[in-house]
This record gives sequence, C-alpha cells and structure tokens, in this order.
Amino acid sequence: MSAAKEITLAFSGASGAPYGWRLLELLLAQGVKVHLLVSSAARVVFATEHDVKLPASPDKCTEMLLAHFGCDAALLKVYGKDDWFSPVASGSAAPRQMVICPCSTGTVSAIATGASDNLIERAADVVIKEGGQLILVPRESPLSAIHLENLLKLARLGVTIMPAAPGFYHQPKQISDLVDFMVARILDHLKLPHQLLNRWGYSGDAVKAGEQH
Repeated sequence: MSAAKEITLAFSGASGAPYGWRLLELLLAQGVKVHLLVSSAARVVFATEHDVKLPASPDKCTEMLLAHFGCDAALLKVYGKDDWFSPVASGSAAPRQMVICPCSTGTVSAIATGASDNLIERAADVVIKEGGQLILVPRESPLSAIHLENLLKLARLGVTIMPAAPGFYHQPKQISDLVDFMVARILDHLKLPHQLLNRWGYSGDAVKAGEQH
C-alpha cells in the first residue's frame, strides 16, 4: 500500500473505542497516512473502555501513538480541535476519505446542521462539500427520532452510516472477533484489503476488498 493514500480518522465521545483503535492499527499497518482527530470526550471513553490514556496535547498524543504502533512518523499526525490551519480543515488539502469511529450522536447532529464548531465537525463538512467519502460509526441505543432524522439527513447527502452493530454469523469467540467484524466492513468501504474474516459465501481464505462478486 502506497503511503500516498491518506485518510482522516476521528474519535468522538461515543462508546466503541476498540473499533477506532483497531482501525487505526490496521490503517497504519497498510502504510496509509492518517490525520487523526480526537475529541475531549473520546479521551475519556478510551481511558474507560480501552485503558488507553490519550494525551490532550496533539504532539504528545502523536508521539505516544507512534511509539505504540511502531510506524513511520510520516504516517500519523494528531491535530487539536481548534487547529484550523491543518490540511483537513480545507477542501484544497483534506483527504477525500474520512471515518468517524466511534461517532457520537452529538457529532452526528453537529455535522447534519453544518455547525463546524471544532475540527472534527469542520473536517466532516469539508468531505461532504467536496463530494468525498464520509463514514460514520454511531453507537447509541435506543435511537430517538432526533437521532434518526439526523442520520437520514446525512445518508441522503451520501454519507455512509455504519452503526456499530457487529454480526454473529461468523460465530465470534471473543470480543476482538466482534471488533474485527466492524472494522472489516469499514475497510471494505474504504476499498482497503484485509484478512480479518471470511466473506459471506466463502469457505476458504478471506478475499480482498473489491474481489467479491
């Protein structure tokens, strides 16, 4: 995978930190350059659910993640919520693909109304206005009419709504199997290869993204 491929990845304050962590791991492993955005609430969630304390300082967070994943420093950059001069804040420089995983319903609401009050919201707004690919992985239950209306509004704009709702037909044996189920679907939509699980109807090795008929 060429390092020229770039993706914006955002962690917001919904439950589902393991999904975002695993996705980041696999993107970096494929040599994808990741522009990472982390909300204040996401840092709380990651500490609670995944026992990972993400530093509030973007530079320190970048250093910590680079050390943990052992990847090339050119592949990862963390930005602050008010870093309006970052590439993801402008349609002239932002990657054409963005994933918010996990995605809170508050973030969904802000994107649906074009609020752009922080960098996650602005980056999502940029991807939408530039006709790029935006994938949201919301985790909330039950969903109110407000949540559903916001999600429908975004879906009609071409945003991919992928709720954190893993399937069980692959007979998961541990939590990581459920996490990989969701991450595999995200990678499929990003047109990135993976070997996380067999596809429906395939009994042999998992096939690469885009090879299913």
